Amino acid sequence: MRLRRHCAVIATATFAATAALALGAVPASAAPGPVAATPVLTAGSAGGDAVAAGDVLAAPLAANTRATFYSAATSTTGVTCATSQLAATVLTNPAAPGAATESLTGLTFGSCTSNVTGVTSVRSLTVGNLPHVITVDDGPGLPVTLTAGTAGPIQATAVLNSWFGTLTCTYQLSGAFTGNADNAAHSMAFRNEHFAKSGGSSLCPADGYFSAAYGPVTDTTRSGSPVFVN
Repeated sequence: MRLRRHCAVIATATFAATAALALGAVPASAAPGPVAATPVLTAGSAGGDAVAAGDVLAAPLAANTRATFYSAATSTTGVTCATSQLAATVLTNPAAPGAATESLTGLTFGSCTSNVTGVTSVRSLTVGNLPHVITVDDGPGLPVTLTAGTAGPIQATAVLNSWFGTLTCTYQLSGAFTGNADNAAHSMAFRNEHFAKSGGSSLCPADGYFSAAYGPVTDTTRSGSPVFVN
């Protein structure tokens, strides 16, 4: 009688285990956990490591390009710079879809020349009132927006040597500074962003239109890994 009862117990346990396997049951400890959401910005690859708040991003001018500051949107008269460097610190990087924010801490220019009549050389071209805020959206076209920080409006100042002495021309951004990111080149580009003259010599042009492409954008905190927008 005991042997019969023992066999029945074994049979019942065997049936239960077989049924569990057939139904695909797994122990609770082996159940997969939630999949982490992909952030807007990743380093190294699309969907790769999250770019962390506090990471420092950097980008030179894209290869074979120049930064230009022309007197009209359809003009080629003004200031052209062969080198420029962008630096930013990541503020937020939420899960996609969404928008990441960065603090623009540096935007410098070098090897600048001018073809404006009467201007003999360019002493400097600088961007003032830093830091400003960069917003990178992973929506269609990967829009990038630059807005003024708490220190004041986005301001560009050109100091020029001329036939009439030193000219200082100051401009402020009119409206939003907008552009687009590009994952293939890991870049961000801006075209004909309008600045209006806010101070300086009467010989300075009334307007300035800024165009430049920066890339590759890399995360210097992560050994210079290229940055992707997801």
